[in-house]
Amino acid sequence: MLSTNYSWPDSWRADLQSQLQEGERAVAFLEIDLDAELRFQTGLLVLTDRRLLSRPAGTSAWQSWAYQPDMTLSAHDHAGVGTLDLADSRQRLACWRYTLGRNPAALRLIGEFNLHRDAAVAGRVAEQPPQALCDTCKAPLPPDEEDCPACNREAHTPPSTWTLFRLWRFARPYRGQLLAGFLLTLASTAATLVPPYLTMPLMDNVLIPYQNGKPIDVSLTALYLSGLFGAAMVAWVLGWAKTYILALVSERIGADLRTSTYEHLLNLSLDYFGGKRTGDLMARIGSETDRICVFLSLHLLDFATDVLMLVMTATILVSIDPKLALVTLLPLPFIAWMIHVVRDKLRHGFEKIDRIWSEVTNVLADTIPGIRVVKAFAQEKREAARFREANRHNLAVNDRVNKVWSLFSPTVGFLTEIGLLVVWGVGIWQVSQNHITVGVLTAFIAYISRFYTRLDSMSRIVSVTQKAAAGAKRIFDILDHVSNVPEAVNPVPLPRVEGRIQLRDVGFRYGNRAVIRGVNLDIAPGEMIGLVGHSGSGKSTLVNLICRFYDISEGAILIDGKDVRSFRVADYRRNIGLVLQEPFLFFGTIAENIAYGRPEATREEIIAAARAAHAHEFILRLPHGYDSLVGERGQTLSGGERQRISIARALLIDPHILILDEATSSVDTTTEREIQKALDNLVRGRTTIAIAHRLSTLRRASRLVVLDRGQIVEVGGHDELLAREGAYYRLHQAQARVAENEAANEETTEELRA
Repeated sequence: MLSTNYSWPDSWRADLQSQLQEGERAVAFLEIDLDAELRFQTGLLVLTDRRLLSRPAGTSAWQSWAYQPDMTLSAHDHAGVGTLDLADSRQRLACWRYTLGRNPAALRLIGEFNLHRDAAVAGRVAEQPPQALCDTCKAPLPPDEEDCPACNREAHTPPSTWTLFRLWRFARPYRGQLLAGFLLTLASTAATLVPPYLTMPLMDNVLIPYQNGKPIDVSLTALYLSGLFGAAMVAWVLGWAKTYILALVSERIGADLRTSTYEHLLNLSLDYFGGKRTGDLMARIGSETDRICVFLSLHLLDFATDVLMLVMTATILVSIDPKLALVTLLPLPFIAWMIHVVRDKLRHGFEKIDRIWSEVTNVLADTIPGIRVVKAFAQEKREAARFREANRHNLAVNDRVNKVWSLFSPTVGFLTEIGLLVVWGVGIWQVSQNHITVGVLTAFIAYISRFYTRLDSMSRIVSVTQKAAAGAKRIFDILDHVSNVPEAVNPVPLPRVEGRIQLRDVGFRYGNRAVIRGVNLDIAPGEMIGLVGHSGSGKSTLVNLICRFYDISEGAILIDGKDVRSFRVADYRRNIGLVLQEPFLFFGTIAENIAYGRPEATREEIIAAARAAHAHEFILRLPHGYDSLVGERGQTLSGGERQRISIARALLIDPHILILDEATSSVDTTTEREIQKALDNLVRGRTTIAIAHRLSTLRRASRLVVLDRGQIVEVGGHDELLAREGAYYRLHQAQARVAENEAANEETTEELRA
């Protein structure tokens, strides 16, 4: 029997049922996606109330182990691969491999295993543990999920029109101008309603008497025409003033919204950017804020004018003839009902359009910066096909929304035409009964034409309102996100940093995956520490924690005896110099890039930093020296030149703590020697933590710290660690063999050329 707590894979169901004994109940499973040689193969691990069943990846044979008191199931991960070990007190019984996407399910399976093993050994039925709860909101988590749907609403919550009211926080500073714009709108709308009112006496007192044989009263006619001209002139002046003022305000609201969103984005921690696409974030700050700005400056103004026009027109119509006014307003409830029905469909549709459009911009954001790689691998057709597919998807979604919208607008227009016909019919009958005059009917038709024109315009604003609401939601998704590296509530002033770094039982997790575990390390001021270990051992993560790009999950990191979380983030990071494996240069001059950390630096200070970084000579060989422009990401310079500019940038800020993350791993030997000379100047007198693949570059380090699977396994000098013949010795031997192979290949190549 299969437990109903899990959705069992249909492909395994029949095979699994054949393996179960009579009365045996399968309670949990884990799909394994790697075989013993780490090839992608599908296997299954099943827990029952009696035993553990396994069909290893790539085979069709089943294995089983009955629960025993000393049996354990444990998980660990290394370099992106998770391992489940089944063992007893004497030996390891079995081992399964999986990609880390399965890690939450594997950890959940271990909990189920422990529960049912203990129950089976004790001869009782296992009680299901309480469902896991979210740490934040305490809501139950779905099976095999580590993210809470209640907290992670960004991708699931549909946009609401009420989101637009949140824009008031940006409009509040301009409330005086907004009030003036509203009063001007009220006045200009009232002015536009004067001409139809003057047509009543013009028809009844001038034109109809003239048709009955009376002469035209020139003075009275001039008075009415002057009134019409004056109303038109006043409406024009007031309309220009209100449009100008509200356009200025909306542009400033849009600019403030863009600035606030960008500033908030810069203050978010690195984990937020790890889950977002560049094109999507650019689209939010760019096109979404533009859409909101257009909505505020044009459509919202039109909507306010339409509402005032409808209210004033309805008031005038009721004052002239209540019965005819009631007939005039008859189609209004049907139009309101249609707007309500269509609004929800459009809201979801436009929100989806925004997400699909970000796919198009993501392709551009990926391809344009990486155009050299695209061309190097001749993938132009592939990228064009990817863009074409994203564009086709965008077109399909727009077509579905347009199908709804195209039916809505003509229907509203049809209802307004019906309303006009009804007014004509009822009005002609009332004129024939002498209930109203021809002038009243003429004024009614003029007013009702404006009324229905505004009503049709209001119905059309449903589309732009839902687009603006969808855009506002995507903007506030950024503004509502809280950084995982929060500022201290009462920050401690940061005096001059000496550079003593202490790590106390430091632990860090990505979700359920433990990356750093129980790290303890003391680094003296001015000491150089080398971090070594296999890829995935946690070196870069440890450096990111010291820089406070992420906050630790356990323990504490102390600088000069004080917890780094007690300082302001910006104050703390100003004392850290960072030289990355892939240095990033901004589009601009070389001088601007060197002075990025200290924009106020003088030209003499910039040149001094470049000299110390051994960059001055090659900079002077460029056409414009320090004023030479580097391309985007520094593409006009070589890797070694970019690295030396990066070192000069670090030297200029004179940091007390220096982080070197694989600073020489991607350059040739000659360039490495030049960079090493620059690094010698950089590390002098500074607390330095260096990561390097080439162990030879760490000879100057006072101590080497060897990491493996997020833990420190060895600490000592180069010769001392080699003598131990432990983890460092094995790394050193492996690199020596690689170096010998490279040397042999070079000799072979030279012989073939000869």
